[in-house]
This record gives sequence, C-alpha cells and structure tokens, in this order.
Amino acid sequence: MDFSSFFTSLGTSFIIFVVLMLLFAWLSSKQGNAVVYYPNRILKGLEPWEGGSRTRNPLAWIKEALSSSEQDVINMSGVDTAVYFVFLSTVLGILVLSGIVLLPVLLPVAATDSGIKKHANTTSNETFSELDKLSMANIEEKSPRLWAFLIATYWVSVVTYFLSWKAYKHVSALRANALMSPEVKPEQFAVLVRDLPDVTQGQTRKEQVDSYFKSIYPDSFYRSMVVTNNKEVDKIWGELEGCKKKLARAEAIYAESKKKGSSEGTRPTNKTGFLGLCGKKVDSIEYYNGKIKELTQKLEAEQKVTLREKQQGSALVFFTSRVSAALAAQSLHAQMVDRWTVLEAPEPRQLVWSNLKIKFFDRIIRQYIVYIVVFLTIFFFMIPIGIISAFTTLENLRKLLPFLKPIVEQDAIKTVLEAYLPQLALIIFLALLPKLLLFLSKTEGIPSGSHVVRAASGKYFYFIVLNVFIGVTVGGTLFSTLKTIEKDPGSIFNLLAKSLPGNATFFVTFVALKFFVDYGLELSRIVPLIIYHLKRKYLYKNEAELKQAWFPGELSYATRVPDDMLIISVVLCYSVIAPVIIPFGVLYFALGWLILRNQALKVYVPSYESYGRMWPHMHTRIIGALLLYQATMLGFFGVNKFYYTPILIPLPILSLVFFYVCRHKFYNAFCHTALEVASQELKETPHMEQIFKSYIPPSLSSEKSSEKSSEKQEDENFEDALSQVSRTGSLV
Repeated sequence: MDFSSFFTSLGTSFIIFVVLMLLFAWLSSKQGNAVVYYPNRILKGLEPWEGGSRTRNPLAWIKEALSSSEQDVINMSGVDTAVYFVFLSTVLGILVLSGIVLLPVLLPVAATDSGIKKHANTTSNETFSELDKLSMANIEEKSPRLWAFLIATYWVSVVTYFLSWKAYKHVSALRANALMSPEVKPEQFAVLVRDLPDVTQGQTRKEQVDSYFKSIYPDSFYRSMVVTNNKEVDKIWGELEGCKKKLARAEAIYAESKKKGSSEGTRPTNKTGFLGLCGKKVDSIEYYNGKIKELTQKLEAEQKVTLREKQQGSALVFFTSRVSAALAAQSLHAQMVDRWTVLEAPEPRQLVWSNLKIKFFDRIIRQYIVYIVVFLTIFFFMIPIGIISAFTTLENLRKLLPFLKPIVEQDAIKTVLEAYLPQLALIIFLALLPKLLLFLSKTEGIPSGSHVVRAASGKYFYFIVLNVFIGVTVGGTLFSTLKTIEKDPGSIFNLLAKSLPGNATFFVTFVALKFFVDYGLELSRIVPLIIYHLKRKYLYKNEAELKQAWFPGELSYATRVPDDMLIISVVLCYSVIAPVIIPFGVLYFALGWLILRNQALKVYVPSYESYGRMWPHMHTRIIGALLLYQATMLGFFGVNKFYYTPILIPLPILSLVFFYVCRHKFYNAFCHTALEVASQELKETPHMEQIFKSYIPPSLSSEKSSEKSSEKQEDENFEDALSQVSRTGSLV
C-alpha cells in the first residue's frame, strides 16, 4: 500500500466520522429523538437535556463526558461500566507513555538507516516500501541501532506493569466500596447450592436443605428455595404475556379508530390460524380476553404441579446476615467435591435457571466438549481468514483472478480497494461469530449471565488474536511468498520477520476504520434511530411497545472487550517494530473513552451488575497481549541476527511472575466477598421476605387482584409445595 492509498483510507474514514458527528449533533437536539439519544436519563427520571439550551451546543456532550466523574458513571451505569473505563484509561495510558519515548527516538533511528535498499527483493519492499522506512524493516541486520529498539521493548513492558498494577488496586477498591454499600442487595443475603445429594426415604428436598443448613448456621439461616423445572410453566406464562401485549395493542388500535372515525370506532379483528394468516376471523379484544382467562387458569394449575413435582438438585439458601452468606459461599461444606457445592448467588436477573440442575461431573464434561468445539472453530476459521487476507490484496487478486486486472488497474478503483477491501471483509466476517460463542459458553452449565459474558469474551479474544492478528499476518505473508518458500524452505522465518512491518500498515488502516466508522456509528445511533421511527410509525401502537422499540440495551462486553483487546494486542506487538501505529492506537482508545462515556451516561442501561468481576479477565488478557508482544520481539531480533537478543529472555519470565503476584494478591477478592467488606453495617434492617421473593420468577408469581392476597397466595403455594421454588426457565 502506497502513501496515497494509506491517506485515502484515513481521510475518507475521517470524513465519514465528521459527517456522523454532525448528524448526531443535529438529530440528538430533536425532541422526538430524545428516547434514542438519552434513554438512560429518561428511565432514571432525569431531563434529557439537563441545563436547557446550553447542553444543545453541538459539542456540549464532549464537555459533559470529560467533566463527568467516576461516581457519575457508577450512578448512571453501575460499577461494571466504571471498571470498563478503568480498562480504557489504563490501556490509553500504556500507549501514551510508550509513544512519548518510542516515537521521538525510534522513528529517526529507523528513517535514517538504509536496510530496505540492501534488501530490495524482500516482500515488504514490494508492497510497503514507503512506510517501511519508518519501521525496523529499514534497520540493517546486526546494526548497533537495534539497541534502541531493544531498550524500547523493556520500556513498553515496564509501563504496562506499572499501570496495570495501579489499575488492579483501583478496581479492587471500587469493588470493595460497592459491596460495602449500606443499601440492601438481595444477592448478598443468598447463596446458590448445586449438586444436592439424593434425598433419603421419607424426607423431602426442602427438609433436606433446611436441616443441612440449620445445623451449620443455626443463628443466621432464614429459608431455602429449591429449584424446579419451569419449562412448561414458562411456556404458558410466555403465551399469557404475549396475549396481554396483543390485547393492549388491539385496545390501542380500537381507541385510535374512535379518534379518527366515528365515535363507535372499528373493532380490530384477527385470524386464529398459523401466524394470523389463516383460520377463523374473530374480534381481537374478545378473543384475547378469552385467551387470557383460559391461560391464567392453566398457569395457576401448572404452577402448583411445578412446585410440588418438578424439584431439582439445586437450591437457593437465604441468610439474615451478609457475613453468614459470604462465609457460606467460600467454605467447603462437603467431604466430596461433587456434593453441596455452595457459591455466591448472582443477582435474580442474572441466573441462568436451566443450568442450575446440571451436576458437577456433567459440567466438567460439557466444559471440555465446549473447549474442543472452540478449538476446532478457531482452527477452521483460520482457513477462511487466511483466504480473505490472501485474496483481498490487489497483488493476489491480479494473479488469481486475471479477468479483474482491467478493473483493478484503474487508479481510482485501485486506491479504494487497497484502502478498504481487506479491512471491510475482515470486519464483516467477524460479525458472524459472537452469538455462537455466547451459546457455547451457556452450554457449559454456567449459572449466571455475567459469567456467560465473561466466558464468551475470553473465547472471542483468543479467536480474534489467533485468527485475525496471527492469521492475517502469517496468511498474507506466506501466500504472497509461496514460490520463494518452495525454492528455499529455510527462508520462511526470514521472510516472515521482514514482512511484519509491512503488515502494520494493514492494521493501522484496520484500527482507523474501526475507530472512525465504528465510533461514528456508535455516537450517531443512525441504525437504532431509523428502526425506532419505522416501528413507531408502522408497527407499535402503545407506550409499552414504543418503550420496547427504543430500549437501548447494554454495552455488550462479550464483543466490545475482545475487540479492544485485539487492538491493544496489535498495537503492542507493532509498537516497537513500527512505532507509527501508536498514535492510531491512542486515537482508538481516546475516542472510545470519550464516546462511550457519553453513551454510558445517557444511552446504555446495564442488564446486570457483577461489581467488576470482568476486571481479572481484562487484566489477564492485557498480560497475554504483553507476552505475545515480547515473544514477537524475541523472534524479530533473533531473525535480525542481533547478538544481544538473549537480553530480552527475562521479559516473558517477568511478565509471568507479575501475573502470578497480581493473581495471588487481588484475585480472591473478585471470586468471593471479603468478610471485612460484608461486615459493614446496613442503613436499615433487611426485609428478608422481600429478598426471598425477589428470586421468584414471574412465571411462578400469583396473578391476584390485590397485593395482599397475591402475597398470601404465593406463601401458600411455596409452603404447600415444600418451598420447591424454581426459576429454571423464566430467564433463559
């Protein structure tokens, strides 16, 4: 890629970003769009444009984002979001401190050498000769100038150690402060118990759980809730809720017809057959009222059957004290590992109820099967990604598809294709993967939604690093030099090392495309805005449906964190080889911090709170990226025949030692709640019955006319059913 294609890519990406920013400034000031651009504030009862006309300034959002505190983020989006910004700030700091030293030192050292002229036949010279002059590719073998790059390798590592240690301490304090809150949180008074042993004859599951925990915690045990199979009751409940929504829609349509037409209006109708396309035509309001009555009776009957007859081998146990719950969650309760497994209870909204029944050894088997499937997925995805990286270079397109030669030879088309084709193909290809990884993570038997997200995030990270970073680098290089390798197989390592600086250009444009276009679309919210207005005009008729249309969802850590990790892995690995990539990494994370800060304060609504449990996984991946960088530099210096390369050998060892120390110092506090944290006083006495009922799924809640009778009915149901409470399927 020559400079014209390189700057065409950057320039057009920047223009797209500016256009999207202007669209955001214009569209977000319209009253009718407030629910798309300020849903988080609206849901919290705040005015969308706090401060009146001043906040309608096109750049006001930048000032608000920069002036917001960490506590503001916690108040609006929770601790997990604040921890994500600690990650962005840490990575940004690593790149800024690295760039301050590397750019003014290494660029002149590389630019004033003449290594490329002496290696005129290398692959990188053919494709990236102009940009290679600013990288290690322009340094001669065995040159004393390599000392500057070796010292720089140590500098980047030391900066990473210092800032990641500082961040770990900060996040640990954030988590402790959140858990010490005087507010009552139901999950702090409950534990999840899995792998219950078989019930002895004459004993119920409820009696088994109660007697076991009463004997161990006689003073603080409150009540147990045995998990049941709710598949059938959830199905009925889902049908009932669907009918209620359709009834509300039909009534809204009927009310609207009264306003537009005669005072009597036109009653809506529907067909009762498949998808409403065939069958008997009926009055919608009467039909759905009848269905609701029928399903309500069916639901009440199924609730009793479920609570009595569908108990499973897991339970939730409630304590009157946070300390007792924390102590129970980190204690060994049974002699055998596959019995009475006790864990901290997730939030009620997080529980994956269908996974709670899965036994200990079944979970292990599932885990290994999933690991094998993920390994095969990574391995076989390497093939199409390698093909993409090979086919989407113009040089290879000319060779393999000669009929395209007249087209790609045109200057305008050539410039656009070189600037965008490989990056766009890769981004589209990667968009197909996350749902598969979320499904596989859930299949492992993980009990909480946040844990599923963390597991999927880890899988996605390994996938994109191995396939995108290594796959593109190795695939593109080997494909384009296949004939040379056939003649001299021993040249493969030399060719690969010499090609690394050239591949940096691909990743520079890849990063630029992501932060300009992706963040531009993120800020402007063009797609959600269009979808909302289409649904508002043609599909949705009442307030509940409209809220569903504009509800923003969450930050999607399962894909966002691995994408960020790919960028930091790439930028770290090329930071010394081709320092010109560092400013683009800084722009990516700086722009990401700014735009996502705005989205966290005004747009996204978290679906769970894990109090920063994602951080140890983030830290592990940062150290993983650092190890990959250090291994890359070891190989690169070795191929360049630098005699002092062994000086770098201590670096990977230092990284492993650093990781070991961090894990042993901080990690346990993220797995469990420290007793000194749990022992802090509450501002009010916890209402244990409310805590207990917060874990009852909607499908098992009684549908009664008054709150008092509803509570009485629920108590009767659960006690009569031996408290075999389940929420197995309602949130699945």
